[in-house]
Amino acid sequence: MGGGAVANKHSNPYIGDPRTREAKKKGYPARSVFKLEEIQNKTQILRSGMKVLDLGAAPGSWTLFASQKVGPSGKVLAIDLQEITQRFAPNVVVVRGDAFEIGSETLEQFAPYDVVLSDMAPRTSGVKLRDQAMSFELFERALDVAFHYGKPGTASFVCKVFMGPDFPKAVELAKKVFKKVRIVRPEGIRTGSKEVYLLGLEKRPSEPGTAENFPEPPAAG
Repeated sequence: MGGGAVANKHSNPYIGDPRTREAKKKGYPARSVFKLEEIQNKTQILRSGMKVLDLGAAPGSWTLFASQKVGPSGKVLAIDLQEITQRFAPNVVVVRGDAFEIGSETLEQFAPYDVVLSDMAPRTSGVKLRDQAMSFELFERALDVAFHYGKPGTASFVCKVFMGPDFPKAVELAKKVFKKVRIVRPEGIRTGSKEVYLLGLEKRPSEPGTAENFPEPPAAG
């Protein structure tokens, strides 16, 4: 399952609510920006001059926020199957395609990245265990990308994942890649949602055998 599994983050069940109106007023296409803003306020992971990879970037709120934080000396590569109509500053490059099938040539253009972001969610079926399993798969694949393209020693990772039977494994895998792992539940997440974010800090140097757990993304071709 690649980026084609991602759909629900692009439909908006919050149309008309105060947070959505506030986001629009500030120039962001979706209220999801406030989740990243809260994480940023607590951690300051986005700083001037950084290079950022945003996986599953549509409709563009996280990309726009990251672009503003890294400034003109930074770069943001935003990838999504969906067309992103949001306008960005020149420090943003948008690529339309499957983030997990797009090829290493595209991913390498600004690598190694200081921050890898993923706000991807699966097409939910209403079957909680199935939805959680699909969310875990998206998390695994985003973590693969962070492992191969994040800057050793300093890279950070922010990824949405649903709580469930696979969640402890998600934390365990994140700890193989990052020295510090935190579970973050921003205030904007609706009541009853199983959604949380795993925050990885200080990417570990690759060790012998570690790469076996993280498949190399496909080469361009």
